Amino acid sequence: MTNDSSQDYRRIEHAIRYIVENRLEQPDLDQVAAEVGLSPYHFQRLFTRWAGVSPKKFLSYLTLQHARDLLATGENVLDTALDVGLSGPSRLHDLFVNFEAMTPGEYKDGGAGLTISYATRDTPFGPAVVMRTPRGICGLEFLGPKDDAETIARARWPGAEIVNAREDDGLIERLFGDSSDSGPVKSAPIRLHLKGTNFQIRVWQALLTIPPAHASTYKRIAERLCSAKAARAVGGAIGKNPVAVLIPCHRVIKESGVVEGYRWGSERKRALLAWESAHAP
Repeated sequence: MTNDSSQDYRRIEHAIRYIVENRLEQPDLDQVAAEVGLSPYHFQRLFTRWAGVSPKKFLSYLTLQHARDLLATGENVLDTALDVGLSGPSRLHDLFVNFEAMTPGEYKDGGAGLTISYATRDTPFGPAVVMRTPRGICGLEFLGPKDDAETIARARWPGAEIVNAREDDGLIERLFGDSSDSGPVKSAPIRLHLKGTNFQIRVWQALLTIPPAHASTYKRIAERLCSAKAARAVGGAIGKNPVAVLIPCHRVIKESGVVEGYRWGSERKRALLAWESAHAP
């Protein structure tokens, strides 16, 4: 990944926002290209390189009907995954994710006694900060224009020793592929080391059972974990998810199929869902 990928995403995000806001008029290629300040030819090339499909095809993935289709296909998948239990590794694309909760003492004291390393990385969806302990990844957040990676790490882990890890371990390439690869890279399991309440941990584990190009709702997850009445509490736990993409909170949408409400921006949520659909087998 290079800075170019993050710059590309800013244009793509602008295009997605424009398409969504004007979806009833179904803007054509010329209109969207003009909105982001590119010729139709260069916009088509940029968009296809980024998304793997044409803007027209990608637009179909941003529709309400497609979101409803994701919900329909996700229903039985989630049922089956939860029926067999939440223990052990769960699949994400071609990656295995192992999940370990922090001890109560580590959670209570804001990471006291832990060394947290952080590194800023470019992704197809903008810059992100990756945080990890010696036992696994403890955070992955997309960064806004004014966000500072070290400030975020220190705010989340006030009791820990925070260090800047400049080396690149290839995590982003494993998640998103690289310029020559349209999908994730297979390799050893990824370990997560997270802090959260017992309820939050259960919700995050449930999210790991939702495969790419599928979706679920807050209510459905609540019904399977405890009660439909807990949908608001489930939404709160999802909003506290510390690891973007690896714990796929972007795959939880409203019952109506409307895609919004994401701590890293609704456009990014739509982009992630559509990108996964475009790269689904």
